[in-house]
Order: sequence, then structure tokens, then C-alpha cells
Amino acid sequence: MNRRSTFRAALVALLPITAIMLASPASAQSPAASPTPAPAASPAPTPTPTPSATPVPPPAETKSPADSPAAAQTPAPAAPVQTADPFGEPFTLEPKKVVMLKGTANWESAFDALIEAFKQLNALLDKQGVKASGNPLIVYTSTDDTGFTFIAEMPVDQDVKNLGKGMSMGNSPDGKALKFVHRGSYDNMDNTYEAITNHLDDKKLEAKDTFIEEYTTDPLKTAEDKLVINVYVPLK
Repeated sequence: MNRRSTFRAALVALLPITAIMLASPASAQSPAASPTPAPAASPAPTPTPTPSATPVPPPAETKSPADSPAAAQTPAPAAPVQTADPFGEPFTLEPKKVVMLKGTANWESAFDALIEAFKQLNALLDKQGVKASGNPLIVYTSTDDTGFTFIAEMPVDQDVKNLGKGMSMGNSPDGKALKFVHRGSYDNMDNTYEAITNHLDDKKLEAKDTFIEEYTTDPLKTAEDKLVINVYVPLK
């Protein structure tokens, strides 16, 4: 897909995991052998060295509350890994009944054209009392240097009548695809598609001549820089 990228490539931050090794100096302190000569008057077989053995076992059996919770909290650094979005994850698209609207747009007003298409579909559903059964979709059918053609789709559970100009009923795309996630404004989609292209080249994968965007956040109510969009790339 030819998008003219004018934005800086995103940097990926890696969280290093550091391990701290603690050396126990207990081996250096062993006051077991002390060659102190006993006085001549005192008898040799007196069992006086018994107090040296008594202080050794108690500290080994005592439980220090400062050490035990520290050992229990060691696997905590694994939690931030779950926050990463899937990028190039194999995914199977299931067909859904949709009401669709074909449209064209240029790159300068691309997002405005998509929003207008979603507004027309929502107005049609509201007029007939039909609720959407899923997230709105955009299917790109062709692109060039000036703009693109697309199909805006809204999943529904029933047929919708009295369709407007350019509208029709149908099914959403299905089949094997790769799933990518974009967060942020629509203008920064250039960076996402550039990363997708690099991913396909690295994996030597061939995509079909279409891309699908699923708007998991309502584009009519969500601030543009807070958008979350799943990008599906069907494979040949």
C-alpha cells in the first residue's frame, strides 16, 4: 500500500532486566579455631567451650521479614511484557453481515472522508432503530499518489432497508490475515503501514491488494490522538 510517509519512524524502547548478585561474607567470619593456651592449674577435660556452639543455630532458624517478601516479589518485572500490542500476529477473519458504503478520498482529507462515511451509516441505523453489532471497518480497495477508494462497513445482525446512495448489504472480508495494532492519530498511520511493509518484507510474506482497519474506539467520539485501530493484512 503506497502511503506517502512524512513522519519520523517510531522508536521501540526495550526494558533491560538487571540481576543483582549478593555475596555472603559469612565465610570470612569463622571464629571456630582460636588457639588460646589454657592455664596450667585448670584441668584440661573441662567442657567449657559449650557457649561457642549455642549462638550459631538460632540465627540460621530465625526468619527475617525483610528477606522473605523480597524473594516473593522477584517475578514482578514480568508484568510489563503483557502491555505490548500484537504486531504481525496470525489472525483468522470471520465474515460478518455488514451495511457498507463505498467512497473515495484524497490523502489531505482522508480521515474526514472516513468520518463522514461512518456518520452516514450511523444515521441510517439510527433512523431505522438498528444497532451495530460490532466495530466499524474500513476496507481499502485501491490507492495511488493522490488518494484512495474505500468501503466503510458497519456490522449488523439484520438486513437494513431503504439504503442510501452508494450503500449496500454484504459480508466483511474473511480468511487468514496478520493483525497489527495502531495507537494514536490517523496522520501517524503512515508509520504503522511503513512498519507493516518492513515486516512483510522481512518475513517474505505476500499480502493481498487490500487492507482492513477496525476502529476499536468510536472514531466519532474519541479524540483523534486516542484512537486504537486494528489493522488486518490478508495474505495470499
